Amino acid sequence: QLQLVQSGGGLVQPGGSLRLSCAAAPGFTLDYYAIGWFRQAPGQEREGVAAISSSGGSTDYAESVMGRFLVTRDNAKNTVYLHMDNLKPEDTAIYYCAADFQEAHLFRRAKSASPTAEGDIAHWGQGTQVTVSS
Repeated sequence: QLQLVQSGGGLVQPGGSLRLSCAAAPGFTLDYYAIGWFRQAPGQEREGVAAISSSGGSTDYAESVMGRFLVTRDNAKNTVYLHMDNLKPEDTAIYYCAADFQEAHLFRRAKSASPTAEGDIAHWGQGTQVTVSS
C-alpha cells in the first residue's frame, strides 16, 4: 500500500506564496502514479486543484487556481510539489495529495466541479493546513 507523506503549508498573508511537497515513504516509488492535489475548506467538500501525469509531461488545473498554482514532480526525489503564488483567503483549506495508476480518472477528478470522496482515488496523503490571512 503506497504511503504518501506531505510537508509544507502554514500561515501566509494574502498575495504570498507557499510550496507543498508530497513524497513517497521509504520503500515506495511514485514513478508510475499520476498525482493530484485536492483541498477541503471548513464545511466544504473536497475539491480538485491540480494534477500531473506520471511522466510529468501533462498537467491540469482547476479554474480557480489556474495561473497561480504550478504542479511539478521530481521522480529522482520521489516527490511532487504544488507551488502556490498570489494566495487568496479563499485558498484556505486542508490540502491533500493523492496518487492513482489510472491517470485519466485522476485528471477527471482533479478538474471536476463535483466533490471527490476518499474512495475515488487509490492513495492519499495525510493532509496539510494552508491558511491565508492577514
